[in-house]
Parts: sequence; structure tokens; C-alpha cells
Amino acid sequence: MSADNHWVVIPAAGTGTRMQSEIPKQYLQLCGKTILEHTVQCFLDHGSMRGIVVVLNPDDTYWQSTALAGDDRIRVATGGDERCHSVLNGLHALADLATDTDWVLVHDAARPCLGRHDIDCLLREVGAHPVGGILAAPVRDTLKRANPRGEITATVDRERLWQALTPQMFRYAKLTEALKRALDNHEIVTDEAQAIEMTGVKPLLIRGDISNIKITQMGDLELAELYLQQRGASPCV
Repeated sequence: MSADNHWVVIPAAGTGTRMQSEIPKQYLQLCGKTILEHTVQCFLDHGSMRGIVVVLNPDDTYWQSTALAGDDRIRVATGGDERCHSVLNGLHALADLATDTDWVLVHDAARPCLGRHDIDCLLREVGAHPVGGILAAPVRDTLKRANPRGEITATVDRERLWQALTPQMFRYAKLTEALKRALDNHEIVTDEAQAIEMTGVKPLLIRGDISNIKITQMGDLELAELYLQQRGASPCV
């Protein structure tokens, strides 16, 4: 495993509109804690991270009521219009701490079931790679391409297709510059790897565990509860 410094950026500025919830989904309760508390705890428990930046919506009124708010290992930054803006703001919050060659792990706030084994694999395998890389999962289902009317136009060959997960791990300066360049070119990238790819290099794929789900709808909460209980979380009520 690499002996380099590792930092974490967690964009948590979303408003949860797709969940049709009155509060942002990262603050929904899951096994006695908010989703965001579970997510951040994955990295606090690991012990190899130098620090964590949580990027919040400028109108966030929930953070201060969490158990995380007083933890001196965590910095807070203000989010932007899109995920990529929020991540870049999180990187700027590390400017006085991280060196150019330090690693940064960017992780979705709504992925509370990240396992220690996956973090270990990412640090070990990506730490030896010249570009960086991401956790990912091979696509298992048959994929269809549709037209605007919702009709199938093609069956897509799923061989060598992967679903991008997080964390995504890249060098501090390279990721900062890649995101800045994309935004300067009016490119709204959907993950950090895309920004890095646009610089002409090839990030590494590390196979992650299927339990590392992203909570995007209410039904996902039950599955996340199951995974957390299997790891010893308090019974969910």
C-alpha cells in the first residue's frame, strides 16, 4: 500500500429531488444515523486518511445537528451548481494542506456501505498506478439503447463495460487541474475520472464490491440497511 498522504472529498451539496424527500437524501436516517454520517465514518474508521472535506449546500441547515460537525478531522466547503463544481471547491479547501502529489479520494455522500476492503484495494492498486483510478463494477445486465419515444433501437454489447463507483482516487494537482480545465471549457463532467480522461490519460479500474450502492430512491434504503446490519450496525428502526 502506498505510503503517500491521502485526503477525502465528499460532495454532499445535493438537495435530493429525485428521492422526493422533504430533506436532502444524505440526511435521511439509516440505522440510527444519517446517511452522510455513515459515509464519512467509513473513512474516519479507516485511519489512513489525513483529513476529510465535506462539501455542503450553501443553504444547508442539517450539518450542524450531526455528530460530525465538531470533528476536527473534517473541514467544510461550500458546494456549487453541479457535482464537479462542488468537488473542485472541496479540492480548493485542501490547498493549504495537500501537496501536488498527494492522493485525493472523492466519494459520493450517498454511498454509506463502502467497505474497508474496497478502500484498501483502491489505496494499494491505484497507489502503484501512474494516473489514478476508480472503484467500478462490470455491467451485468443486458443494455438497450432507446430512441426519444422509448423504443429499443439497439442492444449494446456489455463486454468490457463497467459501472463507475466511488471512491475515485487521483493526485491532488492533476485532479484539480483536470476539473478546472473541463469547467473552463464549459464541460460538465459527471465524475472525476471523466475529467482525467479528457486530459488524454487512462485511469485504472478496480473491481469493487456490489454492496457499495448509491442511494438514489427510497427502495435503496432497505438494501443499505441490510448491508450495514451485516457489518454490525445497530438494528434499524
